[in-house]
Amino acid sequence: MTRLVELEANGPRKLDPSDVDDEKGDVAICQCGLSDSFPFCDGSHRETLDEDEETTYVYDDGDRSVVERVVTEDDGDEREGEDE
Repeated sequence: MTRLVELEANGPRKLDPSDVDDEKGDVAICQCGLSDSFPFCDGSHRETLDEDEETTYVYDDGDRSVVERVVTEDDGDEREGEDE
């Protein structure tokens, strides 16, 4: 099954050293979704640093593509108009 997961951050979230085993050193959680060692950061977010905030990108095997987003009148609350 294919699914789209949209992540909006382009950098890792570093864990507080008190929350991590001393043997592992610094640990950061991936927030971009590109890490090969997800959920841990491997530096792949560096590919996203030049992205435009108004553009949607898809990464597939390291290749970045721009996705055209089309907004229609139906793009609202899907339950709008349903009986409550």
